[in-house]
Amino acid sequence: MTTPIRVLVCDDQALIRTGFTTIIDAQPDMAAVGECGDGRAAVDLAGRLRPDVVVMDVRMPVLDGIKATRLLAGAGIAHPVKVLVVTTFNLDEYVYEALRAGASGFLLKDAPPAQLLPGSRTVA
Repeated sequence: MTTPIRVLVCDDQALIRTGFTTIIDAQPDMAAVGECGDGRAAVDLAGRLRPDVVVMDVRMPVLDGIKATRLLAGAGIAHPVKVLVVTTFNLDEYVYEALRAGASGFLLKDAPPAQLLPGSRTVA
């Protein structure tokens, strides 16, 4: 049996975090290893947990998802983490900023739930 893809879920809305975590944990090849509600906590947890993928919201308190992505996956990061950015806002600006910050993928929250899984697998 292969090692499951380890996913950290970061979103400031508890309901979204719980939904993503539930969907991920229901997969035989994936495991949610943690969750948090702000970008600073995402950076801290990713450093401790070393997930394969961080599912990262864009707009969050303390440190937004773009800045957190830059700290996890940006240019010059010694051990970058793969980041799948998710947001409710369909703005080209967010897509470009996320990719410039080092994100490996981008997904809108209004996408069908089934897209979260292949998106996470592809990023991993």
